[in-house]
Amino acid sequence: MRLSALVAWAGLIPIMIANGVARESLYGPKVGDLPGHQISTAIGVLLLFGYVWLVFPWLRLTSPADGWRVGGLWVLLTVCFEFGFGRLVAGHSWSRLLQDYNLLAGRVWILFLAATALIPWLIFRVRATT
Repeated sequence: MRLSALVAWAGLIPIMIANGVARESLYGPKVGDLPGHQISTAIGVLLLFGYVWLVFPWLRLTSPADGWRVGGLWVLLTVCFEFGFGRLVAGHSWSRLLQDYNLLAGRVWILFLAATALIPWLIFRVRATT
């Protein structure tokens, strides 16, 4: 399960980059930074759900706990990628990187991470009962 979970997470990278490019080039300039961030996060959750639904058979989860483990791994990898890429490649400051975690300021990125943790488990539960 671990290797398939890692490969599946890597498949999310181009999807989420495309989501960010769409935000920056299509609707973000029209709606503004904060609404663009919120819309992008909602779209990201939908894309994540659809992607996990498609790759679910390949993940070969055997229990709800497997779903939580995959979700937790993906959250860890996502945060490491975000901070690593943001800091080392994009050159963002720590304060810039942390601003997306400020839920009180309307920054909803943490909800995407919560969805990332939850969705593999949720899809396991749904698909196991159908």
